Amino acid sequence: MSDIFRETEVGERYAKAVFELADTAGHLDAVQADLKTLKALLIESKDLRRLVTSHAFKSEDKLKGLTAVLNTATPNALTLKALGLMAHNGRLDQVFGLITAFTRLYDAKKGIVSAVVTSATALTDEQVTGLQAALRTALGQDPVLSQTVDPSLLGGLKVRVGSRLFDASLKTKLDSLKFALKRA
Repeated sequence: MSDIFRETEVGERYAKAVFELADTAGHLDAVQADLKTLKALLIESKDLRRLVTSHAFKSEDKLKGLTAVLNTATPNALTLKALGLMAHNGRLDQVFGLITAFTRLYDAKKGIVSAVVTSATALTDEQVTGLQAALRTALGQDPVLSQTVDPSLLGGLKVRVGSRLFDASLKTKLDSLKFALKRA
């Protein structure tokens, strides 16, 4: 699923244009909220994803479908214009790349960094707050955490921020100890 939201060159070009227009017009937060809603709708609905990616549907029909589901959230006019332009150019299948690239640009402007936290058990609210504070201090940016649970870690956690991985899991420590004992 996440592979469909990879950045593409075309999506990035549209994202840069929409980002600059939204920033200039002061609608950056509204467009980001619209694209976040659209992403959630695309993740939730297999039929909507099929509509957007299928070559069997005309661009106008794709646009009608997208705007119909997006209109429930009263989207910003700039968001609708961007989708309309993509439909007019026959590039609505690039909406996934647009969403990803726009989110990256938005996060960079706002000083937000995404962090994926993997732990052996679900973290408590207190632990999440402490981890966010530690990451904010270490990175100098506000982290947005997404959590996953992997019981094979045994304890501790792994935190991935971009391409960096902070591994403080018990499994990794035991594996490195095991490797050291084998070499000795």
